[in-house]
Order: sequence, then C-alpha cells, then structure tokens
Amino acid sequence: MTNQNAIQEKIKSGLKSGNVCYHSVRNISSYILLSRNIKIKVYRRVILSVVLYGCATWSLTLREEHKLRVCQNRVLRRIYVPRSDKVKLHNEELNDLYCSLNIFG
Repeated sequence: MTNQNAIQEKIKSGLKSGNVCYHSVRNISSYILLSRNIKIKVYRRVILSVVLYGCATWSLTLREEHKLRVCQNRVLRRIYVPRSDKVKLHNEELNDLYCSLNIFG
C-alpha cells in the first residue's frame, strides 16, 4: 500500500461521510422558509467540515480534486436551485453565485 493509496482511501471515506451528512440535512437545503445564507452556513460548517476532516495532510491528484468539486457542486446546486425549478446551472454560474473560495481555497 502506497502513501497515495492511503490518501485516496481517506478522501473516499471523507466523501462517504459527507454524503451521509448531506442526506441527513438534505431536508434543510430544500426547506423554503430558511434563507440561503443559513443553508450555506450549514453546508460550510457541517458538510464541508466532515468531508475535509484531516485534509491538511492530503496531496491531491486532479482526479481527487474533481471528486471533491463534484461533491461541492452537488450540494450547492441543491441550495441555489430548488428541485421544483427546471433551471440548470453551469459550474461557472454556480461558483459566481457562491461568491466564496472553492473547496480548495
């Protein structure tokens, strides 16, 4: 087992944990009465911290960066575009709306 393989396993584990966390708070992201700011705070403080736990020691390949961005964009799309809307957001538009550093910043 190489060091890179161990990192890949940690990232995979973090994504799985983040996915479980996302599904447990999924109803919050679709709840109409909560402001978008509250939903973003839940994303940053709960989901993102679960996914990135221990990331200070990670050295990422492009494939792993892509997996993390997909995870981030999936959650943000759910926050910015309710399921009832048939609007599709491109990644660039989503990043403009989020107005924050991406998952790696």
